[in-house]
Amino acid sequence: MTHSPKWVPVFLLAIAFLTSGCNPPGKPTPPENPPRPEELKDFAALYASNCAACHGKDGTLGPAPPLNDPLFLRIVPDAELIRVITEGRAGTPMAPFDHSKGGPLTSAQVKILAEGLKTKWGKPGVMTDVPGYTLAPGGNVEDGQMMFAMACASCHGDKGQGGKSGEQRVGAINDASYLALSSNQALRRYIITGRPDLGMPSYNEKTNRPHNFKTLTAQDVADLTSLLDSWRSPATK
Repeated sequence: MTHSPKWVPVFLLAIAFLTSGCNPPGKPTPPENPPRPEELKDFAALYASNCAACHGKDGTLGPAPPLNDPLFLRIVPDAELIRVITEGRAGTPMAPFDHSKGGPLTSAQVKILAEGLKTKWGKPGVMTDVPGYTLAPGGNVEDGQMMFAMACASCHGDKGQGGKSGEQRVGAINDASYLALSSNQALRRYIITGRPDLGMPSYNEKTNRPHNFKTLTAQDVADLTSLLDSWRSPATK
């Protein structure tokens, strides 16, 4: 009678481990390979890694304009939102994000961000009385001065030098550094949407405004934008 060598069971056990795909006892299962950066399709992850540092974790209270603003997301055209994320804003800290412009994201990821902003923080519907988002020519500085006195001076000071709203200090907008970092399009956006994260009223809110204040028209917004632009230093025009 012949006997199998004692090493045969051990050999067979090793073969079983290798062919079964299991790890030997005591060895942890290796983690799954993380997705490549260009494969990331989740809005929350894309926003956290590309937008939150400037626009705030929840879309507010960052150094850049708030994105968690339903009025802004309602009036900004889809194509414009994609364009700004793709190309950035020249003359401001907003850099391009699309690969084609030297950024870190694919065009598909840019679209996910743009659509995700409106899905997460926007509100559906159409507003008929709101001035258009896109920068428009035809503003008048003198008319802008009169409108500033009515709509803005109570908080920002009569010459934009800053002031107070209740107990809250309101920063200067007639400031070379601030204006150098803010495009006319951004200024127009603030005049329309306000800064809800900072308590600044929108184009049709009466908070901290005279009792006879009326909703800003498209022409009022253009005039105010021209006034703020006139405060820029020649080097930033």
